[in-house]
Amino acid sequence: MNILKKLFGDGIDDALQADIAAALNQVRLANLPASSVHEGLLQNAQLKKGQLTLQVALPFAGKSLWDAVAEQIRQPLLGHEAIKEIKIEFTTEIKPHETAGNKSPLTGVKNIIAVASGKGGVGKSTTSVNLALALKQEGARVGLLDADIYGPSIPTMLGVHSKPETKDGKQMEPVEAYGLQVMSIGFLIKPEDPMIWRGPIVTSTLMQLLNETRWQDLDVLVIDLPPGTGDVQLTMAQQIPVTGGLIVTTPQEVALIDARKGLRMFEKVNIPILGVVENMSTHICENCGHEEAIFGEGGGQALAQSAEVPYLGGLPLARHIREEADQGHPTVIEAPSGAAAQQYRHIAHQIGTHLAQQKRSYAHAFPNIQVENS
Repeated sequence: MNILKKLFGDGIDDALQADIAAALNQVRLANLPASSVHEGLLQNAQLKKGQLTLQVALPFAGKSLWDAVAEQIRQPLLGHEAIKEIKIEFTTEIKPHETAGNKSPLTGVKNIIAVASGKGGVGKSTTSVNLALALKQEGARVGLLDADIYGPSIPTMLGVHSKPETKDGKQMEPVEAYGLQVMSIGFLIKPEDPMIWRGPIVTSTLMQLLNETRWQDLDVLVIDLPPGTGDVQLTMAQQIPVTGGLIVTTPQEVALIDARKGLRMFEKVNIPILGVVENMSTHICENCGHEEAIFGEGGGQALAQSAEVPYLGGLPLARHIREEADQGHPTVIEAPSGAAAQQYRHIAHQIGTHLAQQKRSYAHAFPNIQVENS
């Protein structure tokens, strides 16, 4: 309530200040932490001639939730005699958060989310692309790095194949697709060219793609990791300032075996696990509507429960998701009001709120000082 006193001054009585604080603190959003919205997010407040204006900065990307949040704040205050009208303005203000080992932040990037699966073919890249797009639609500035050097699929899924440009001969400009800043080895080679490289070259290339791309003021950089727990994953853990990890799996035990390894990898290198996404949870027949769990049931949820990490939800095995990715029009773009796109946004909300509750990093607040011999 101190923030309210500071914003309002002495012109508002304590009872009204307490009511406004209570209205902010009582907001509840389905499947999101109870403290996702609170009085500390209030940036400014004015009460003039009965009109109360509140400016609220949410620490996660959630544009589609703004109306619901505003209504929950508004309802308990409308009966107050001093208030005749309420106007609520929202902004998105995502802060940088601590990384494993407190590594130095990547220039132009506040937070890095690494998406892993352990096993290939479970829809990790499809999830990475749609998650990045969902975060963007919900108000975040988002980048996407395709770290699968041997099998880069992000250019195809986003429908972009142009080579990145450089303005200074030192750094590459990220390729833009649907408002995302994107980088992939796929932009630099022909689609049919195989990457016959040994581990050290692969990891060196990954670090070049990461460090020599001029990322521009990103709230979140999503890294689509290759399958497995090998050189690339080890490099990521040791050298890249990852804020949190996400595990993608299918419900079947064969996929869960490797997903557990990916999860344990994050744990061993002290990367916070933001949650588990179960892909291909069920298949719904397009002809008769019959729903069937052809890869088993509850595997992703059981994995999350055993590891004591959030289960973020399941996505269906649907032909349209595959077709949209193949055509370069991901589901969140092609069918934004569909059930799958809504689920991707819900997963984005959960990841954003879990990230917001992690410890803040203040490394971005200090200048990077370099001393050179003249």
